[in-house]
Amino acid sequence: MDTSTHIVMGAGLAGLATLDVQIASSPYMMTAVLATTLVASNAPDFDTVLKLKNNAIYIRHHRGMTHSIPALLLWPFIISGGMMLFFQDAYWPTILLWAAISVFLHVFVDIFNAYGTQALWPFSNRWIALGVMNIFDPVVFGAHVVGILLWALGFPPGPSFVVIYVGLVLYYAWRISEKRDVVKRARQHHPNATHIFVSPTIRWNKWHLVIRTPDMLYVAQSKNKKITFFERYAFDPIPTDPVMQAACSDKNLAAFLSFSPTYRWEMEATTDGGYEVRFFDLRYRSKGHYPFVAIVQLDADLNIVTSYTGWVYSEEALQRKLKIIT
Repeated sequence: MDTSTHIVMGAGLAGLATLDVQIASSPYMMTAVLATTLVASNAPDFDTVLKLKNNAIYIRHHRGMTHSIPALLLWPFIISGGMMLFFQDAYWPTILLWAAISVFLHVFVDIFNAYGTQALWPFSNRWIALGVMNIFDPVVFGAHVVGILLWALGFPPGPSFVVIYVGLVLYYAWRISEKRDVVKRARQHHPNATHIFVSPTIRWNKWHLVIRTPDMLYVAQSKNKKITFFERYAFDPIPTDPVMQAACSDKNLAAFLSFSPTYRWEMEATTDGGYEVRFFDLRYRSKGHYPFVAIVQLDADLNIVTSYTGWVYSEEALQRKLKIIT
């Protein structure tokens, strides 16, 4: 989920923690727990700092190690230990417990996005992306905001957030059912599909689809339970010719390929005797455009001149980014 949602979830967990009488009866412990849940609910995303280095490192590692099983075990001790420096009279086992709950919930809800996490590392390097919830879901965010407002108005936060979280569990179950229905309808159009990639949008009734068959890729949209097809591309594996092999050695393209499970590629000669290779992630179609891309430009000797991976919404913006990198 996005940062704003993790923040309100941190506040919501602090409200839930007031079901513990020792927390509810102590403003000091309440403050300590609130600080803990706010930090812990965002800690796995501290790897966003990698974006300051470059997009390739950020794309390749974001939601990787910081969301893994070792991280689930280490974050609570790191955060609770840090909190005890500021709240020396707090009861450490309670702080540790709510740090652990907050970190676990962060990683758990992230697997429901199309982006996913490496939550099973080191047992598996696979990205777990259930494709059920958009990275920002107004229901999830809004429910937490309502709970926080009720708390501010004097309603008991513990019972309020119990009701809210029960409701959200039912909402997640409904979204899972809706996604299964989308996949079922897509398979009716292409019974020979080898994989159906589903990306939720911010709208409940709208889903992005990429349907892969043995020889084709179909880009579609499910809206109001009706599937509309947009483009189709031949499913061509990445060739092993020298140009493509040189391009694939680039760190930006390698990062793109580690992240994107379904894409199309283009390769063309340039006027100066070099080559340009482009990859487009087909899951994120927006207004007829595929904004998540990787591009590699090579000279005639197959040396990499410049490259980029990330989100761009126009050719002009892409060319500006390439000039900056060069």
